[in-house]
Amino acid sequence: VNALRKYIKDSKAIRFEGDGYSEEWVKEAAKRGLNNFKTMPKAIEAYLSKKSLELFEKHEVMSHKEVEARNEIKLESYIKKVQIEARVMGDLASTYVIPSALKYQNILIENIRGLKEAGLSEKSYANQLQILEKISEHINIISDNVEKMIEERKKANEITHNREKAIAYCDKVKANYFDTIRYHVDKLELMVDDNCWILPKYRELLFLR
Repeated sequence: VNALRKYIKDSKAIRFEGDGYSEEWVKEAAKRGLNNFKTMPKAIEAYLSKKSLELFEKHEVMSHKEVEARNEIKLESYIKKVQIEARVMGDLASTYVIPSALKYQNILIENIRGLKEAGLSEKSYANQLQILEKISEHINIISDNVEKMIEERKKANEITHNREKAIAYCDKVKANYFDTIRYHVDKLELMVDDNCWILPKYRELLFLR
């Protein structure tokens, strides 16, 4: 019990009982004078700080060269993972999501054309036109961002230094495009007819029998 009390007291400066991903922690970390690296490539640099290296060597855990080697491996692993995610995301968007949305879009176009030929007023198919416009907007944004992401990935691949390459994949590829593409794909998933959507939808994954 006394040992536990000591550890609790000693770790007070870095212990946080709340949500470590919240803005509250960002402010609290700054208040305590603690680093708060939000991305993996920059976070692992802490291993190479003077204090960390001295600690590893003092307890004979790892030498300076061994720490650097482990960091290189971690950076290479991170780069590969983001590369794979980017490629899969681009492939899914281009070969599954957009074709599915276009298929449904064509159905809507035919529906609108039929209503027009039947002599109905534009007011009667205004909602279909609105859906058509929104689908087109999502398709264009996805397509545009996938192309930009591919170009940014090509630039990152030309970087030879692992640290700089990992940061480029993190800040230029992942941060700039992943969430945007995901957001508009999710919107299309909610709008496109189930019969046109090739991939499983979230509700189907949640309630799959």
